[in-house]
Amino acid sequence: MRFVFRLLAALLMATSFAATGAAEEAKSDRPLIIVVMDPLAKPLSCPCVAGYAQRDYEKLGAALTSSLGREVKIVFNESLVAAQKKNELRYIDLVIGKQSVILHDAKTAGLSLKKVAMLTGKDGLTTQRGLVVVPTSDPAMKISDLADHRIYFGPKECDEKHAAALRLLKQQGVAIPAKLETAVACDEGAVNILELAAKGVHGCAVISSYAKPLLEGCGQVPKGALRVIGETEEIPFIAAYMNGNLDQALQATLSQQLLKSTAADVRLRIALETKRGFVVEEEADSEIAKKK
Repeated sequence: MRFVFRLLAALLMATSFAATGAAEEAKSDRPLIIVVMDPLAKPLSCPCVAGYAQRDYEKLGAALTSSLGREVKIVFNESLVAAQKKNELRYIDLVIGKQSVILHDAKTAGLSLKKVAMLTGKDGLTTQRGLVVVPTSDPAMKISDLADHRIYFGPKECDEKHAAALRLLKQQGVAIPAKLETAVACDEGAVNILELAAKGVHGCAVISSYAKPLLEGCGQVPKGALRVIGETEEIPFIAAYMNGNLDQALQATLSQQLLKSTAADVRLRIALETKRGFVVEEEADSEIAKKK
C-alpha cells in the first residue's frame, strides 16, 4: 500500500513539474513557433495561377512579431509530424492549416490543441467542398450515375474528399466499394481517371474545391478534361489551433493578436488572399448561414 501511495505521489509531482515547466517555457524569450500546413501557402503550392495559392505567411509572422514584441518563427510543412521531425521542434505554439488534417495529425503527434480562429478565403467563407469529377467524355451526369465507376477518394484525414464524399454517395444511393481506392493528391486522382478513360474504363475522383483551379493552371490535366457532377456539403477549411498547454495569458494574447493582425491590415489580407482575415468560429458560421 505504501508503494502505491509513493507511486501516486511521484506521478503527481511529475505532473506538477511538467505543468510548471510548460508555464515557465511559455514565459521565456524563445521564438513562438507557428507550423503552417495550409495547401494554399506559397511554399506548399505553385505559382501557376496568378494571385492564387501564394499566401505569404511570412508577413503574418512579421506582423505578430511586431505586435507581440517577441520573435515568431514560421515553419512550413504539409504534415505536423514531419514538421516536428524535420525541424527538430521541441515546441509548437500555433498550427494553421486544413482543419481535418490538423486534427488527424495532432493525435499522431500527441499534441493537445485548441481551435482559436478560421481563415476566410477570397469569397469571405471559411469552408470548402469536395467535388466529384469525371472525364468530360464520361456518360455520368449526376452522382447516381456512378454505379459502374471506379471511385478515387482522398485520404481519411481530408474530410472533404473522404468522409463527406462517402456521405454524399450514400445519400444518392450509390453503393460504397468494399475496399476504397484513394489518391493522396487531387492531381493523382484526376490523372488516374483520365488514364482509365483512355482504356475505356469509367472512373471518377473526389477533389478539393480549392484545388480545381490549380489542376489546369499547373498543366496537371488538360484544360476542359474534367467535369464536375456533384459537390459535398460545406466542410471547414483553414483553421488556427493553439497549443492547449501554453500559459493562459499567452494563449489569450496570441489569439487576440492573430485576429487583430488581419482585421486592421488590408495589405496583410491581400498577402494572405483573404477577404475578412482570421475570424472567430461564430463569425464564420454566420457567413455560411447567409450563403445558404
